[in-house]
Amino acid sequence: MSCEHLVCAQCAHPVIEGRCALCRANRERMHQHGISPTLILAALIALLFLALALQHLT
Repeated sequence: MSCEHLVCAQCAHPVIEGRCALCRANRERMHQHGISPTLILAALIALLFLALALQHLT
């Protein structure tokens, strides 16, 4: 989920603009996630290739 399309209940402006303290706090909270989806996808692809390689060797 991104904050690009969210509207702040306090100031009624897009959260991405960060016009009030609530917008800025929520924008920072949403952008502080641990692992990016791209990194997860790359790890899954690597595991798939590893599984295929192990299957080929046996």
